[in-house]
Amino acid sequence: MSDSTNEKQTPAHLFKPGQSGNPKGRPKGSRNKLSEDFVAALQADFEEGGIEAIQSMRGTDPGGYVRVIASLLPKEFKIETTSDLTDEQLDARIRTLANLVEIGIGQPAGRAEAPEGSATAH
Repeated sequence: MSDSTNEKQTPAHLFKPGQSGNPKGRPKGSRNKLSEDFVAALQADFEEGGIEAIQSMRGTDPGGYVRVIASLLPKEFKIETTSDLTDEQLDARIRTLANLVEIGIGQPAGRAEAPEGSATAH
């Protein structure tokens, strides 16, 4: 190798151990502060119109609605079987599901069924 080649090459370590190339760097906690501010703003916006936005999305973009739900679910979760539940626990779950169906959870937007015995115009 020639002397000019050695001068052009940079050393493997520009800084000594413990020495930073940006001594002032990013202030401690600034990334956390940004995240906290963003989440607080998102929460405030959701409180203002989040439920209506979710309901609207369910009606206008059901595929996007399902994608949002799927993105919030954990990648893996424990599936509990009913074989180890007591009769009382099973009854409680059945009542919960019946209540959800009764209030229209799980029905497509605009297609909630009328309660039995009520008249509906077609």
